[in-house]
This record gives sequence, structure tokens and C-alpha cells, in this order.
Amino acid sequence: MAYDIRDISLWESGETKIRWVKNNMALLRGIEEEFLRTKPFEGLRVSLSVHLEAKTAYLCRVLAAGGAEMYITGSNPLSTQDDVAAALAHGGLNVYAYHGCTGEEYERHTSQVIAEGRPNIIIDDGGDLVNLIHTKYRELLPNVIGGCEETTTGIIRLHAMAREGVLEFPMMLVNDADCKHLFDNRYGTGQSVWDGINRTTNLIVAGKKVVVAGYGWCGKGVAMRAKGLGASVIVTEVDPIRAMEAVMDGFAVMPMEQAAPLGDFFCTVTGDCEIITTKHFPLLKDGAILTNAGHFDVEVDMKALREYAVETREARNNIRGYKLPNGRWVYVIAEGRLVNICAGDGHPAEIMDMSFAIQALSARYLVMNKGKLTEKLYHVPREIDEAVARRQLAAWGCSIDELTESQKEYLSAWKH
Repeated sequence: MAYDIRDISLWESGETKIRWVKNNMALLRGIEEEFLRTKPFEGLRVSLSVHLEAKTAYLCRVLAAGGAEMYITGSNPLSTQDDVAAALAHGGLNVYAYHGCTGEEYERHTSQVIAEGRPNIIIDDGGDLVNLIHTKYRELLPNVIGGCEETTTGIIRLHAMAREGVLEFPMMLVNDADCKHLFDNRYGTGQSVWDGINRTTNLIVAGKKVVVAGYGWCGKGVAMRAKGLGASVIVTEVDPIRAMEAVMDGFAVMPMEQAAPLGDFFCTVTGDCEIITTKHFPLLKDGAILTNAGHFDVEVDMKALREYAVETREARNNIRGYKLPNGRWVYVIAEGRLVNICAGDGHPAEIMDMSFAIQALSARYLVMNKGKLTEKLYHVPREIDEAVARRQLAAWGCSIDELTESQKEYLSAWKH
């Protein structure tokens, strides 16, 4: 066991958090029981970079129950919970992460889980591990059976690597599975973003104007929950079809330059850079609150804001104020990083139960098909998606109809 964490003595608090989420993650509990019997990862090393909080910790333990030697880090400098990291280290897993690490420390931790882990399987959230092993540790590439990518931003990076022909091993596009993005991205992000904003600001949402940048599944969830809290919602988009969806869902749609003077709360959910930047800052109203729910801290252009502001101060815990040249103040939560997990506890346990069930079963699929996967990007097989859905329905006490043989025949024939 090796670790580089903040304080091992915090482990009991982390253990309490992990027990709580385990009690509310029925799918992973069932998979853990299977993995204890079958040991699908026996003799294999798994390097994992995911937001290091209690749900992720339980996923790590489930993989370890399957025989994996785990090497763990966080995928964001502000999302690691030190007591959870301590619980994992105390329990015998290799952990390299702590809250509030510098950029240099973050890079050291990601390097450690690759260099010391020498992974056979990579579990990634945003693509940092995959990027690192392809650029700095290429000698370890032959060890890798494959990997799983958790989030939209990481999949964007994977597609870019595949287009350029530089991706060296199969990757499962976990985020694209229906039991992931339809629920995690929409309902998980929708609830957890407003959990983070509300607990951090202690301000009312009802009656305010909320600007949501991006109307993918995450943006849909953020806008839906804002509407439910009583806000008037404005959506900004570059995709005309998604913009049409937003209009038909009852939201105003306009460019960011038109939305900037109107918004009280802003939430960027695009996966791209420079969504709110220098041309928008002078348009913002006094007291506007800027947040980001995309993976990296580039959607609200924080570098440009720091250079543009004439004064800065801590306005409240995890909120920094920036005084603009026009005298107005704007406020940024969690340094422009993921508001739902850097200012909150992330997605609800039941939501991450589905996402991490897909992760665990996809990792097992890679091992079961070692040497057979010739392409570089793979969608999660439909049977895994449906198996997770059926397990979830059973956990909810729900059952559904089954097609009869004549119904199957009718749907598969063209002469009827």
C-alpha cells in the first residue's frame, strides 16, 4: 500500500460517508457480491481518476473486491474529500489525492497512478490518465487491456485521439450508455448543480433569471431544475437543433452577449472553452453569480477574469468576488470548477449507482474480451445497459412487460 493524502487520521469520517452511500447503492452492492465470487480482475491493476468522494470510493472497493489492485487519484483538484481518501488508504488501497492540491501536485498524483500503477485497466473521468500514458509513459502502453471514460469531455478528447490515429488501446464510452447520460447527466447534474449553488450562496432562486450555456443532457437537467425552483431560464447554444429543443421546452434562447446583462445566475455546461469571457464581463449586472458544470475550469474564462478585474476578495466560503472596471462586482463559485462537486457532494448516490454499475461491468467486459477488441472506441454493449436498467427497476420494486414471441416476430418482419 502507498498513499499521498492529507491526513490518514480522518479515515473514520470517510468510512461513515462510504457506509451511507453503500446503503443507497443497491446495484453496486449486487455487483460487489458477484465480483467477490468470480474475481474478474484477479492479478490485474486498475488506475482510476474520478472525483474522489464517497460514491467513487465505493466503486474502488467493488473493483478491489473483484481482485483488482487499485491505484486511485481524483480528477479535479477541488473535488477530493480528504476523509474519503483517508478511508481508502486506511483500508489498504493506493491513493494519491488531496483537496486543494496545486496544479503541480495534481500532475504528480496522476503520474503516480500511472507510473506506480502500471495499469491493465484505466478508469478515467475527463481523459487525463489516457492523455498521460500516451504522452509521458508510452512504455507502459503494452500493459493496457483497455479503459472506460466517464464523462462527455473525456469522450470528446477520445474522439479527437481516434481521428488522429493516436489512441493505442480500446476505450469504452461509458458516458454514452443510456443508463449513464440519460440519468447521471440530466437528473444527477440537474440536482447536484443546484445543491452546490444553493448551499454555497444561501440565496433564493425563485424569481431570478438563470442563464444555462449548453443544452445537452447536462444543460437540460440544470435548466429543468432551475425552472422547478421558480427561475426564468435563458439558454445559449451553438447547435440549432438543441436550441429548438430549448424553445419547445419553454425556455428563452439567445446568444450569450444578449443573455449576459439579464442573468442573475450563470451555469456553463458546454465542454468547451471561453463561454463567458472578456467581451461578456462588462455586460454582467452587479452581483451576477458565475458557475461552471463542465469538466474543466475553462468555460468561465478565469484567467481573463483575473486579468480584467481591478480588485478581488473572498465574498463567502468558496465564493470569490471580482470588481470590474465599471465598478460592478461579479462572483464565481469554486474558482470556476465543477460547482456540483467542488461546492457540494456531487450527484446523488442512487444516480451514481447506475453510472458506476456501467463502469464496473464495462471494465469486466474489457477483461473478458481481452485481445478480441480491434477497434479503439466502443459503445457499451446494449446487454450491459439493459442489465443495469433491469437491476435498477428490480431495486425500485418495478416490473415491466415482456414481448411475446408473436410480438417479436411482428416487429422483425416487413410483410405484416
